[in-house]
Amino acid sequence: MNLIWHQLSFQYFLIFLQENNVTAITEFFLLGFQVSQYLRILLFCLLLWVNCCTLCGNLLIIALVSTSKNLHTPMYFFISQLSINDILLTTVIVPFMLHILLNNGGTIGFTDCIIQFYFFCTSEAFECLLLTVMSYDRYVAICNPLQYVAICNPLRYSSIMTSEYCVKLLISCWLAVFFITAMDTVTFLMLKFCRKNVIDHFFCDIVPLLEIACSGTQFVELEVSALGPPVLCIPLIIIIVSYSKIIVTIYKIPSNISRLKAFSTCSSHLIVVSLFYCTLFSVYVIPTSGQSSTISKVLSLIYTVVTPFINPIIYSMRNKDIMKAIKETIC
Repeated sequence: MNLIWHQLSFQYFLIFLQENNVTAITEFFLLGFQVSQYLRILLFCLLLWVNCCTLCGNLLIIALVSTSKNLHTPMYFFISQLSINDILLTTVIVPFMLHILLNNGGTIGFTDCIIQFYFFCTSEAFECLLLTVMSYDRYVAICNPLQYVAICNPLRYSSIMTSEYCVKLLISCWLAVFFITAMDTVTFLMLKFCRKNVIDHFFCDIVPLLEIACSGTQFVELEVSALGPPVLCIPLIIIIVSYSKIIVTIYKIPSNISRLKAFSTCSSHLIVVSLFYCTLFSVYVIPTSGQSSTISKVLSLIYTVVTPFINPIIYSMRNKDIMKAIKETIC
């Protein structure tokens, strides 16, 4: 009797799925870049080279900050954490993207898609907060109600940005990231997928997933519109306020040499912040109704592949301390 009951129950379940046009989705098919085979091979070679350079550049910065005593400062500590985060992001996105390019698309399991989405959100949210902390570090180094801390009184800067305080800031960033990522992952799991499982993207992102979901999108869109902009905008506002005060303080410095030194310590960080937030806002904040999928993929490619590649170049080529550490290591 139990066997007959289970068979009848399973038949009724199949009839329910057919009537409601619902099927259990266990995997997704990522289209990637729908271009000619020649362009896909060219793009594969280019991205493979970029990925190798990204890993080598960021590993070099991590090794230099860990071994060189001249780089044992809060600023380089945060730069090394940014390099670790860049390695995490490229490891999550690039290998499967290369697989998609070789095969003109690729299949990813539902669980693997959740894992990729989780680590992607973790990396992006952490970079937002870390760039904010780095701007705060520059603010403490340059701006002070009494005097210019880093230039006129470096001991006061060291007493504020101690190693323990930097570690506490880093732990606070990770705790906030885990909370934000947990909410994003729960949001992802609320989406229900029917027959359509083709994602017009090269990784599992919330925007293309919303396009193929058959239910649960209203709550997810509400949650994204309510929490997405503050998560991006609040750190950006803090960065803008910090650098506004930094610029005002720098212009008050009488010495041209000290003024140029202060500008040089901030310019690299400003370039990284501008590149990261411009591409991120163009994908997630600015309305994308008239934006083609190709443009969206290119913009996503910038902040997932190009930005981690450029970060070590900006922080090494424009930084005399890192270049000096590289020369000392080579010699």
